[in-house]
Amino acid sequence: MSDATSLLIEPRLHDLGDGFVVRRLLPFRLRRHVGPFVFFDHMGPVDFAPGRGVDVRPHPHIGLATVTYLFEGALTHRDSLGLEQVIRPGDVNWMTAGRGIVHSERTPAPERAAGHRLHGIQTWIALPRDHEEADPGFFHHGAGSLPQSERDGVRLCVIAGESFGMQSPVRVYTPTLYADARLAAGATLHIPPEHAERALYVIAGEVRVDGMPVAPERMVVLAGDADVALVASTDAQVLLCGGAPLDGERTLWWNFVASDKARIERAKAAWQAQGMGQVPGESEFIPLPEH
Repeated sequence: MSDATSLLIEPRLHDLGDGFVVRRLLPFRLRRHVGPFVFFDHMGPVDFAPGRGVDVRPHPHIGLATVTYLFEGALTHRDSLGLEQVIRPGDVNWMTAGRGIVHSERTPAPERAAGHRLHGIQTWIALPRDHEEADPGFFHHGAGSLPQSERDGVRLCVIAGESFGMQSPVRVYTPTLYADARLAAGATLHIPPEHAERALYVIAGEVRVDGMPVAPERMVVLAGDADVALVASTDAQVLLCGGAPLDGERTLWWNFVASDKARIERAKAAWQAQGMGQVPGESEFIPLPEH
């Protein structure tokens, strides 16, 4: 590690079937969260043959916001509020679970019929304690609505929060860093210490962080008070995430996040009793996991 970095996180692989591999970076045993980000999954890339696709059956969430951001492919979101939305590359789906919501994610019919590639990032953002029981909601932001800049071989898009002098239209509950950086080989991005907690994840290409080489599919947690130089050894894509520290630890159990373990137990009971709502038109039920 260098003066500007504090931890290198290697992914843990999870095979969800049909060759659909997810790389999990957060939570990590030495770093459970960075800013409000308590969960960080890199999905794919995976190529689905015609007739195949993703079928994430209806499942519940509490106490968090899910954020979906795709590089390739498409997913159809449906939820217990009766909302339906297809997300495509560059869009943002932000779902506030709050006191409870149920949703499903599936490959849209045209992509399923034709065969397609899926590649993207899913994150969970813990809601602050005073918003953990907020009303659930879903918000879609098209790629064209997100602020972007391009200079000296670096193209930036602010997914959520505020960074590099730009502010995303996506509503956040605490100061948040979430940005997509695409660098040409040899380009440099200076990452200022404008957020208390920061990390970067290398999607593709090879980069050097404060002189330290970082391979693809690795996350680097940055020191909070350092101006960090990110240099692309090849064409590269990097996601930056972080923000203000959480207002206390969180318990993560299955799809539930809460500052109070008793709240997790109430959510378990509500889901088992099928009392958290239903996605219209979908009747599948996933029982609570044993562990």
